[in-house]
Amino acid sequence: MYEKYHQNLFQFLFYMVKSREHAEDLIQEVYIRILKSYHQFENRSSEKTWIFSIAKHVAFDFFRKQKRWKHRISDSFDGETNLISDPAPLPEEIALQNESIQMMYRCLDKCKLDQRLVLILRYIQSLSIQETASVLGWSEGKVKTTQHRALKTIRTLMQNEIEKGEENCGKIRLER
Repeated sequence: MYEKYHQNLFQFLFYMVKSREHAEDLIQEVYIRILKSYHQFENRSSEKTWIFSIAKHVAFDFFRKQKRWKHRISDSFDGETNLISDPAPLPEEIALQNESIQMMYRCLDKCKLDQRLVLILRYIQSLSIQETASVLGWSEGKVKTTQHRALKTIRTLMQNEIEKGEENCGKIRLER
């Protein structure tokens, strides 16, 4: 299970909390909860969606503890303090490679929490609409609606950034 899901879980948590150290702590909490409750897993959903649902709850608990439940985390990330060695590039390494990805990453942080969750699960973790609905405990219709609104929001935010000239005088073109 660790080998199968660890990288995806870590990326999901990292995108949620924007801190490598916190993501490392939270992923340990996810594994502890999996071990404590695996005997209760009833195969009503896939193992993958069950695990991501646990990760979502762990992230929400973290936000509650940090008294930031309704606030977006905007702390800057210090890439020099990375402690885990992993051959796959981390989200922040990918973002540094391409200015348009950096802009999208900043705009993702400005989306509502529900929209950010859906975008991360659907497009970064590549979950289906059904799997995303299962993880979030929503209907498929709510996932589709939230996804539509999230894409519209992120498109608008990116267009605003381009118009402000924050990304090399508009060299990045937004694909529609």
